[in-house]
Amino acid sequence: MKVLVTGASGRFGPFVVAELESAGHELVLMSRTRPEAADRWHWVQGDIANHDDCLKATEGGIEAIQHLAATPYPSDHPDEREHSAERGIPFDQTMRANIMGTYYLLQAALERKIGIFVMTGSNCALGHGYRISGSEFPIHYLPIDEDHPSDVEDSYSYSKLAGEGLLASYTRAYGIRTYALRSAGICDAERRAGMAENAGPAGGWEEWLWPWIGSEDLASAHRLLMEEAGEIEPHGVYFCNNDDTTALEPTMELIERFKPDLLPRCKGIEGHASLMSNAKLRATVGWEPRTSWRDAAAES
Repeated sequence: MKVLVTGASGRFGPFVVAELESAGHELVLMSRTRPEAADRWHWVQGDIANHDDCLKATEGGIEAIQHLAATPYPSDHPDEREHSAERGIPFDQTMRANIMGTYYLLQAALERKIGIFVMTGSNCALGHGYRISGSEFPIHYLPIDEDHPSDVEDSYSYSKLAGEGLLASYTRAYGIRTYALRSAGICDAERRAGMAENAGPAGGWEEWLWPWIGSEDLASAHRLLMEEAGEIEPHGVYFCNNDDTTALEPTMELIERFKPDLLPRCKGIEGHASLMSNAKLRATVGWEPRTSWRDAAAES
């Protein structure tokens, strides 16, 4: 299959490139800066927030899009805006890249008759992180799954939730098969080693809920959804996180110690089980995570 990979020069991009290469797919890369794989595959220098760039990147018989490019935080957040300005990042960067960029890419897919679109989303679509109001994220039940209500307050979380809806609309209206992966704390081997080295007892409740995912495992989920697109539902949103948390303590111990009011809302949580369920992704394409930061911790 001939596949466009956006955000190919980012931290996660090389893992998707390697995963697709090993499966025998032909690649076209799109990014603002030259990716390492540009010596092996055609590279289109461009910005997803530019429609003409998206049209250029999708020409030449592209059959599927792996959309990784995004601004990974809320550039207009009260705690981030000054820092963004210091780096020359406009306050509206998150919305322009994550909303308009996804829209332009979907429009290009429509114009080029590209039938499959897989996007790196975020578990931030829940709204549990980057809280602005000071109110806690309302947890209705644990573990959280794709049916759990969202309560977003910031532009990044909104952009990821809205992106899911945008994909769904293109499936309904135009028949493009679209999928979003709600990734969580993407960790390569170096970061996993750091997690193991610095692991210590939890000092309190973590508003991010301790999720994580190995870069290689998220890449395999991207590939599987693309390859199985013709056999599964035409649109889907999936949590993609490891089976366990980033915490040393068993998960129920964390809840009992820091959030005992949540105990009646917990079901089937054993050992270090994640508070976000990946069961839907597993059942849909047979995906399973294969990396573990605890292996590194055990070896140290």
